[in-house]
Amino acid sequence: MKTGSGKIGLWMLAWPIFIEIFLQTLLGTVDTIMVSRISDDAVAVVGISNQLFNALTALFTTFAGGAGILIAQRLGSGRGEDARSIAIMGVSVSAVLGVIVSLILFVYADPIGRMLQISVDLAPLAHVYLTYVGGGLFLVGMTAALGTAIRNTGNTRGPMYTGVAVNVLHIVLNYIFIFGMFGLPEMGLGGIAISNVISRLFGVAVLLYMFCGAFERRIKFRDFATFHKKLFSEILKISWPLGLNSSAWVISQLAMYMFMAMLGAQELAARTYLNTLESFCFTLGYAIAMAGQILTAHLFGAKQTEAVYRGAYRTMFIGQVIVGANVLILFLFGNMLLGFFTKDQEIIAIGVSLLALNLLLQPSKMLNMAMGNALNAIGDTRFTMTISMISMTVIGIGGSYLLGISAGWGLVGIYCSMITDELLRGVLVLIRWRRRKVLNAAAAEEAGIRPQSLEPQSGLSMS
Repeated sequence: MKTGSGKIGLWMLAWPIFIEIFLQTLLGTVDTIMVSRISDDAVAVVGISNQLFNALTALFTTFAGGAGILIAQRLGSGRGEDARSIAIMGVSVSAVLGVIVSLILFVYADPIGRMLQISVDLAPLAHVYLTYVGGGLFLVGMTAALGTAIRNTGNTRGPMYTGVAVNVLHIVLNYIFIFGMFGLPEMGLGGIAISNVISRLFGVAVLLYMFCGAFERRIKFRDFATFHKKLFSEILKISWPLGLNSSAWVISQLAMYMFMAMLGAQELAARTYLNTLESFCFTLGYAIAMAGQILTAHLFGAKQTEAVYRGAYRTMFIGQVIVGANVLILFLFGNMLLGFFTKDQEIIAIGVSLLALNLLLQPSKMLNMAMGNALNAIGDTRFTMTISMISMTVIGIGGSYLLGISAGWGLVGIYCSMITDELLRGVLVLIRWRRRKVLNAAAAEEAGIRPQSLEPQSGLSMS
């Protein structure tokens, strides 16, 4: 594992992840601002389309996510060759799944737009965005799969530097293509699509080069045909619950955005603007949760169960402090910040009405994210899958329709359902962690195999 000679702590892993995610969030903000110069209708199309893209990306990168957990565990236990093989299979499978999804979006853009309840007036814009940005979605999946593998080796800086370059390139190309610089025609939303594909292709090329040198033995092109049945079965064992978890999230997010689309274009635009601002509230908290998952998996592989147990609480506490401070800032200045995106006072009013609810939503997300990631890192993925499928279906979807549509509460009702769903799942994963079922089993197994003094050292710490 190429992490240097000293121990790598939580903050050393977290800050590059934060910079990478922050830049991605900033890119989304710049995209939203630029698209808002086209029209609020274009913003509504981008908002609901990106929700679909994010959901599908999470779905077909699930295999890579499971592989990432096993990569960290194998490196923690000193089995570098196994980690290398797992990484190769994780990237290869994600690439194949990504290409299939992209082809479906490219060919069936119009039916998908109708399924999302996009109005007839917005259909031409939706066709452009779903066809071309959706057609290049496999590049997003490749970026996620490669980045996951690289980060789980302990190298979080490489994906960060790549993210910086991709963001700069995308912003520059956006400006050129949208507004027709250097003699090019003004392409509007089509320019966003072209810029997306070019910048993502560049990012995949850089990450692929980095990935090939991420392990002790360099990965060559022919190695992507690698297949080890036993290791593949292990990836499937940890990944299929993650996949069903992602599926539940996909369905719930699409359903809620369809409900928002039923409320009207202004509500959908307001949610898109506010979602952009909300993303800044938990960016650093999310980075802390991701870094905590990497450390937890490494330490679990090294059989350091007490450090694993204590570290998850520290991750949660740090994340809650950061998220709480950020969401308070949004609550105080949200009205002014929404004015940067649109001058439509009705859209701003809708967004402002949701600011207080964020004081509950974002901390609930952080609790669920930190403790859920910790459970996934030690392989307890079936529990998070089960509670997610039940809660997202009954509370997320059912509650959103009942309160948002049937009861006429609109976006407020949908937000109330989102809060309840996140908080319930967060409390359940916290209770599961406190019971230490998997950790106690691992400690008992280790005690029967070797004395405590012979535990391997992972080179990572929770400090």
